[in-house]
Amino acid sequence: MRDSEIDYRAVFRALPSMVALFTPDLEYADVTEAFLRGLGRRRDQVVGHSLDGAFPDDPRDPDASGMRRLRDSLRWVAATGERDAMTLHRYDVESPDRPGVWEERYWSTVCVPVLGTDGEVARLLHWEQDLTELVRDRRGRSGAADRATVLEAELFRRARELQEVNERLRKAHAREREVALHLQEAMLPVPDPLPLGHAAVRYRPAAGFLNVCGDWYDLVDRPDGRVAVAVGDVVGSGLVAACVMGQLRSALSAACRVADRPARALEALDLYARSVDGAESTTATLAVVDHAGRTVTYSSAGHLPAALMHPDGTVDFLDGATDPPLGARPEHAERAQCETAFAEGSVLVLYTDGLVERRGEDIDAGLARLAGSLARHRGDGPDALADALLADLTPPAGATDDTALVVLGL
Repeated sequence: MRDSEIDYRAVFRALPSMVALFTPDLEYADVTEAFLRGLGRRRDQVVGHSLDGAFPDDPRDPDASGMRRLRDSLRWVAATGERDAMTLHRYDVESPDRPGVWEERYWSTVCVPVLGTDGEVARLLHWEQDLTELVRDRRGRSGAADRATVLEAELFRRARELQEVNERLRKAHAREREVALHLQEAMLPVPDPLPLGHAAVRYRPAAGFLNVCGDWYDLVDRPDGRVAVAVGDVVGSGLVAACVMGQLRSALSAACRVADRPARALEALDLYARSVDGAESTTATLAVVDHAGRTVTYSSAGHLPAALMHPDGTVDFLDGATDPPLGARPEHAERAQCETAFAEGSVLVLYTDGLVERRGEDIDAGLARLAGSLARHRGDGPDALADALLADLTPPAGATDDTALVVLGL
């Protein structure tokens, strides 16, 4: 029998386990018949509804958190593309026969990403096992319980403790993410309008608690009338990466004001990075735009190539001067540099990997998407073009890496 002859929706619904399929926005896309039987619901009461709409927590119980914990697990899976197994937890469900009455229920659950053809999370698979009767049975036994029952009770207690620890860790990561975001916002201000060209900048944090990274951008109006534009990406995530980002951004900003060419500025940054913990393998690219001579001079430390869109919509990726990331060489060395001409009306775009990279996909596919989006929006001003690029290239579930973006009209 060929695969095309198999009705996989019917196969899914016939699974003997309680399984639900979610969209990345946490809306029920489909559920098994076992799921409906186990929860006493009709299909139209679940499919097409949001998680918290179909199965909310008991509003009268301030300690009820089953739905919120499941929602956090699903969001984490959507953001990271990794599976998440939740420990035994309580998630009460409203009685289908007695509205307003919540039944005490205990579950063991696993959430799994389902990837689309583009390598991004397209659906979320949620499997759950109802352990309520087991918990009640163990609670109902008298003091004559055997050693196995005692061990099971201890395991249950420890599982609940582990769940509480996991919840505290999630909250701690959320707080760290918030602090890192505030720090990045303080160090990545919107630049003043440049006298020799209009620019737009964007910073978008990654989806999920753990993925705030060290991406940065900078624009400098040099004393000689040229404009320096840079982006960079620190390896790692969280508050540490954000702090390293701040140091490197400031150092490069100073270097590109005094260095006579981009390669020299990156060489100075390379030397400085060797003295900063956590700066190893940072990538960065720096371009200097000469509007009078209509040239872009650039140098890259292991970073993705800047995109130069010409007035006719064709796109060149500036990959002629790419050296290893900062601190990657055993000894300091001079860096490469290239120069290219542009016509009036061109657009220069610098970005970090969150805009184009996708898990399990060759980078050339991401660069092709970027070139296609630029061509489609040819003629837009920098602000409109920056918004269009983010709308076109950000996955529905959110990027799993930060995105820094600079669009410079030439």
